[in-house]
Amino acid sequence: MAANEARQLEEAQQARHKLLTGTRVVKINKDGLSVEYTSANLYELTAYISELEAKVNGVGRRRAPAGFRF
Repeated sequence: MAANEARQLEEAQQARHKLLTGTRVVKINKDGLSVEYTSANLYELTAYISELEAKVNGVGRRRAPAGFRF
């Protein structure tokens, strides 16, 4: 599964690069579906890339530090 996520990450990063360099619309496969991104929703694509990077790099969500009270 990590290889698939790594491929999706590379595809998403290439799509973001195309948007940043002037391409108006890019299409990627996300969970088996074709998704279109434009510069208007670049933030969503960047969030998706961050999500994939966390999965590929094995970084989970961090928990808040445990605290104690007197």
